[in-house]
Amino acid sequence: MTNYDGVVRVAAVQAAPVWMDREKSIEKAIALIDQAGAAGAQMVAFGEAWLPGFPFWIWLGTPAWGSDFFVELHQNSIEVNGPHAKALAQAARRNKVELVMGCTERDGGSLYCTLLFFGANGELRGRHRKLKPTHVERSIWGEGDGSDLFVLDTPVGRIGGLNCWEHLQPLTKYAMYSMNEQIHVAAWPALSIYNGTAYALGVEANMAASRTYALEGQAYVLAVTSICDQGVIERLCTTPERAALLEYGGGTTTIFAPSGATAAGPLGYQTEDLLISDLNLAEIRRAKQAADPAGHYARADATRLIINRRTRTPVSWMEEVAPRKEEADSKSAAEPETGATPAE
Repeated sequence: MTNYDGVVRVAAVQAAPVWMDREKSIEKAIALIDQAGAAGAQMVAFGEAWLPGFPFWIWLGTPAWGSDFFVELHQNSIEVNGPHAKALAQAARRNKVELVMGCTERDGGSLYCTLLFFGANGELRGRHRKLKPTHVERSIWGEGDGSDLFVLDTPVGRIGGLNCWEHLQPLTKYAMYSMNEQIHVAAWPALSIYNGTAYALGVEANMAASRTYALEGQAYVLAVTSICDQGVIERLCTTPERAALLEYGGGTTTIFAPSGATAAGPLGYQTEDLLISDLNLAEIRRAKQAADPAGHYARADATRLIINRRTRTPVSWMEEVAPRKEEADSKSAAEPETGATPAE
């Protein structure tokens, strides 16, 4: 594993997609990537399920009420080898940036909450599927597996990412810490749901989880949120009860240093903007002196994590295999010639 000591300019994108419109959202994403590239960014990150927008309806009503929205989401989701992913790859290559895009990924009939990692060379470097969608999200998205836990060597450092409440799963975090991550994308939706209630879905809890990740893992953390705009509210908040649960805004994008301190941000709650910051990766070495959770600060004699990196596949195809020569010869000798009558 390589440690990079350079200064890296990153851009965390806080913006609303054109909700449930894949084509227009792709256009907006590419414009934002171009803007970040023009500002000298070497890495650009978007929030959870940014394409084509977070399925807020799952928190506002019954599955039956949300069924039509699910169909719309399925129609507007991203396929890894499809033209929309290729358009993002081309934008990353044109701007020479490492790109992390949150999306709903379609694979056959199923959907997944996915982070796509595109290289500055235009290649798809990796795909992370959320290992365990949270609460009612399981009515929309399937699960990832151990192969979705990775950290990538890139020209700007070792990059990884997780979605939303994966930052509350201690073993998932520890697996990531063990891979010497330097820049971590903590992808969140707009934090505009259930604010002021007893549910721990708000800004304070989720930003605390992002800051903790930076401190525990000694990595820079881009805690990227999106914006819930008025178009989403007009479509979903059709009763006073629903209107009370979802509000305009939700942006609190912040970048945390490996010391746990705030390096940049937060952006305003209703602000669409790029949060740009220059990260000095050499500072990670200073943080590691104090605590390296999967290194000198570990106690493998007392506690140890086992990671299953195998891909979970529900169907395995067994191809027909030609028989060995001796088996074929034996079978041929035992069978009568065509047209012959077997001996009694």
